[in-house]
Amino acid sequence: MRRVTLDDVASFAGVSPITVSRVLRKPDAVSEPLRQRVNAAVKELGYVPNVAASRLASARTHTIGVIVPTLYNVIFAEYLLALHEVLVDAGFQVVVVNSRYSEIEEENAIKALLGQRVEAIIIAGIHHTAHARQLLEHANLPVVETFELSQDPIDINIGMSQESAGQAATQHLIKRGFKRIAFLTGNLDHRSQSRLEGYHRAMREAGFEGFELVKQKPRHSAIALGSTLCAEMLKRGNIPEAIFCTDDNLALGAMQECRKRGIGIPSDISVIGFHDLEFAACASPSLSSIASRRYETGRLAAEKVLSAIQASSRPGGERIDLGFEVKVRESTGG
Repeated sequence: MRRVTLDDVASFAGVSPITVSRVLRKPDAVSEPLRQRVNAAVKELGYVPNVAASRLASARTHTIGVIVPTLYNVIFAEYLLALHEVLVDAGFQVVVVNSRYSEIEEENAIKALLGQRVEAIIIAGIHHTAHARQLLEHANLPVVETFELSQDPIDINIGMSQESAGQAATQHLIKRGFKRIAFLTGNLDHRSQSRLEGYHRAMREAGFEGFELVKQKPRHSAIALGSTLCAEMLKRGNIPEAIFCTDDNLALGAMQECRKRGIGIPSDISVIGFHDLEFAACASPSLSSIASRRYETGRLAAEKVLSAIQASSRPGGERIDLGFEVKVRESTGG
């Protein structure tokens, strides 16, 4: 079945193709009866305008490219929600690409988005291949790197120190009087690696290096994985006094595994998560966590992009630290 064309709509409405084009591009420039006639034909035939052709004609695409490392983890939901709320309301479409925690796939995503002539690129992360960074630096459009802090941002960098957050989570447990503190993680991506470095730093500064317990499996972070990691650790007789999980899903799974084994939280083992997802405050016991400002990150990234596009200028290197907050709840005796 062939695609409905502009000429088909013109023939059906009994007008010229130029008139149809005018109705679609500048509806206020034609009379109400004519506009209704053409719109009725468009609806009846199911016509979809050739966006690619109109983009070539106007040199504008009104699209923003967004690259995230996964669509599996809910932590990016609030971030993407904020981006859509700001950008769609401003008349832009958001094209989201999943890089699957691969810098090579991220590079390919950047090439694809530049090929689609997006007007800006927003990326979750600051670690790129040398060629990907070169592409972004030479592209004549705004680039925003988010979630982490870079010492050398391409354009705009909005995020938090993942290492400092990991250190703060561990220090919270140390201040509670614990020495044997475990660290549980799934995929050891750059952000998780930075949290691990923060954990090691806090343990080292407290003189507890010999009490470190690190458990990792290269899988998507999930409640079931948290349960598995905790079970494997406990089976080997590695009973910690506290557990730091790199996200709340793992932490909830670890707490459930402890509950199944009759281990009290926090009477026997304290647990802290990361990101402060919605369920953290509602869990039983409520989950202590590091609150990352995901919605605020997305909203600010979108606002910065819109400002740069409106100014028709590429912003210089700007670094914005949104920080984090230690949310103390029942799982660590709060």
